[in-house]
Amino acid sequence: MNTAQAARKVGMFGTGLGIAQLVVPGKIAKLAGVNDGGREKAIMRGIGVREIGSSGSILTLGRPAPFLWARVAGDVMDVALLGIALGADSKSKKRTATALAMVTGIGAADLVLALLGSGTTSQQEGSNAVRQAITVNRAPAEAYRLWHNFELLPRFMPHLESVQVLGGGRSHWRAKGPAGKSVEWDAEVVQDRPNEIISWRSLPGSTVEHEGTVTFRPAPGGRGTEVHVELRYQPPGGPLGAAVARLFNRAPDQQISADLRLFKQIVETGEIVLAESSLRPGPKPAQPVAAGA
Repeated sequence: MNTAQAARKVGMFGTGLGIAQLVVPGKIAKLAGVNDGGREKAIMRGIGVREIGSSGSILTLGRPAPFLWARVAGDVMDVALLGIALGADSKSKKRTATALAMVTGIGAADLVLALLGSGTTSQQEGSNAVRQAITVNRAPAEAYRLWHNFELLPRFMPHLESVQVLGGGRSHWRAKGPAGKSVEWDAEVVQDRPNEIISWRSLPGSTVEHEGTVTFRPAPGGRGTEVHVELRYQPPGGPLGAAVARLFNRAPDQQISADLRLFKQIVETGEIVLAESSLRPGPKPAQPVAAGA
């Protein structure tokens, strides 16, 4: 499910809730553990109008991000109101606490969606599009030869556990996933011009939607090879997982940039030369690797 689909579901939920708050405000207030008097009903109807306005706009307009942020602001207001109600002398504190927990959870989901929906062109529609480049002091043929051996990719991409070449341009990938679990998928090469470009993509129905292109261009002044990488993938956990990863600074562009630095070390020296304290979790101990292996 991509960002647009997730936003639509949020819009449908919010619209339905808003209608209920308008039609039966007393019942909704009572479910939330709030008094269902005249003042409370009026507040609930006002919240309903806000829900319908922001959620309806998500459903009908092409750019949901501003209205997702409107929902986040509304969630903050709702949390504050429920917090006040929870602190008051009420016989329904258990209901109010439950409602407060639910609204906080919904607010967190709205925040993640708003962050994701406001992302740059490198992260659109719930997928990550990453573009990075590096110059290596080797000829294009040497850089191409190392990358072309997919089974060596985990040497400089520590998030990959293994890549098994199956033949016929197909390969089986295994990567580290959420909560310490592994995810696996099959891919196929769709373009391969020796010393120039390699492109691949996951097969239909794969757990991870993934595609990548690597181009090898002679650097100006005979300074080696420019390696340009473009990856696009839908990570495990969907768009929410991608946004949460960004919040914790595990962004795909940072990851690929680090991978390319390891690639540069291997293709230039035949081994990974890093201080032990700077090694990320995952890489095998440094061993010589022939670029043409």
